[in-house]
Amino acid sequence: MSIYIDPEVAVSLRGYEVPERLGFGTAMAPVMFRAVCQDGCWSQGELIPYAPLTIDPAAKVLHYAQSCFEGMKAYRTAAGSIALFRPEKNAARMAYSAKRLCMPSVPESLFLDGVRTVAAYCANLVPGNRGESLYLRPFLIGTQADLTVSASTSYEFYVIASPSEAYHTGNMRLWVEREDARAAVGGTGDAKVGGNYAGSLLSVGRLKERGYDQSLWLNPADRSRVDELSGMNFFAVIEGKLHTPALSGSILEGITRNSLLKLARELGYDLVEGAIHIDTLLSQIASGVCTEAFACGTAAIISPISVIGDEMHCHELYQAPGPVAKALREALLDIQEGRAEDNFGWMQPVDPVNF
Repeated sequence: MSIYIDPEVAVSLRGYEVPERLGFGTAMAPVMFRAVCQDGCWSQGELIPYAPLTIDPAAKVLHYAQSCFEGMKAYRTAAGSIALFRPEKNAARMAYSAKRLCMPSVPESLFLDGVRTVAAYCANLVPGNRGESLYLRPFLIGTQADLTVSASTSYEFYVIASPSEAYHTGNMRLWVEREDARAAVGGTGDAKVGGNYAGSLLSVGRLKERGYDQSLWLNPADRSRVDELSGMNFFAVIEGKLHTPALSGSILEGITRNSLLKLARELGYDLVEGAIHIDTLLSQIASGVCTEAFACGTAAIISPISVIGDEMHCHELYQAPGPVAKALREALLDIQEGRAEDNFGWMQPVDPVNF
């Protein structure tokens, strides 16, 4: 199905200036992609000027949280071209998230058309400094306007974009969240839905007052094992081996996590996907058995962790960033930004549309 390009798109793009200081997700690109699903049938996709949405106050998304989203990036390579990083993985994960919320899957072809079209028309907005990118946010919402507790029959799919720096630069201080639970096995913890993030905000507010940056969530079944951060997966180097929690039903399967595991194997690291018991981990940090830890995700890529603390402990990791985090970050960025051979077939070129 062809994509409709609104004539005002060119006007919006010509009048847009990329701000000198990017931040993360604060400077929005002047165009967006939109498609509508009614009773299971998808409309033609369209590229239109970025603008506020018109939505009925009784829309299901506002009352029953029928909303899922993705986070992904378009990179400017060393050769000056534009490429997307593993977009088919984002399409598959959004389909999984939509199914969990009883929403129709966005067809892969429509999803990819949306992100490619936005990236192509925003090619001149993709920053070129190391670690910067055009951050893409596809999202799907239920728009049927009634208050019955039931799945919507109408949906809207959007892709918006933002020229951005990395989400978090520098080292991170983590607070072990022993009081609240972000998600539950059998719930929505392994889907990328807005409610998961809303459920993390109270914890974040508390830890900020203590001088920490992010919550380290524990498995809700027994509150003894590490799950993940609010929006990032967790890794630790213990006795020279790279450890990460095994996917458990309450952990989001991160695309950056998956990519780092593949890269780590190629670079020769010993990998352990299994349970990381929090009290054992804190003891290993105190004794020096755990030499470094880091978080990973699309927005931040890799964020070194310098401190993990709770009411009883405050343990410092002196290698932040450590050699493993630095090596993996460089290896991944080199592929994403076109300085190294893409042996995995992860990067998908985008032909820019110029004005």
